[in-house]
Amino acid sequence: MKRDIENIEDIKLMVNTFYDRIQKNEVLGPIFAEKIKDRWPEHLEKMYRFWQTILFSEHTYSGSPFPPHANLPIDESHFIIWVKNFTETVDGFFEGPIAEEAKKRGTLMAAIFNSKLDYFKKNGL
Repeated sequence: MKRDIENIEDIKLMVNTFYDRIQKNEVLGPIFAEKIKDRWPEHLEKMYRFWQTILFSEHTYSGSPFPPHANLPIDESHFIIWVKNFTETVDGFFEGPIAEEAKKRGTLMAAIFNSKLDYFKKNGL
């Protein structure tokens, strides 16, 4: 039986597994590789803190997550792949209220980012 996301070690498992999948994805992998280059440890640490803040209200992340994505060559099709991989990663390890919240937040974040990117593109920003 799976258990819920309970601590930072669970977040690390979720984040590491998810980004391992993303790096191997034929569509998203090259985009992440170009943007992150050799800064994966730094990016993963930031993602641990982000999800720790979101899921446990432990304020370890500060920053604005959207700006690094603003100029990426991505659209709704990329977010669909992202959400699918994120959801499958969470479901592969966890079940429970916090796991459901993680999937809900990931899906919502993807929708918001997609909406902002679409707005920026349509308005030449």
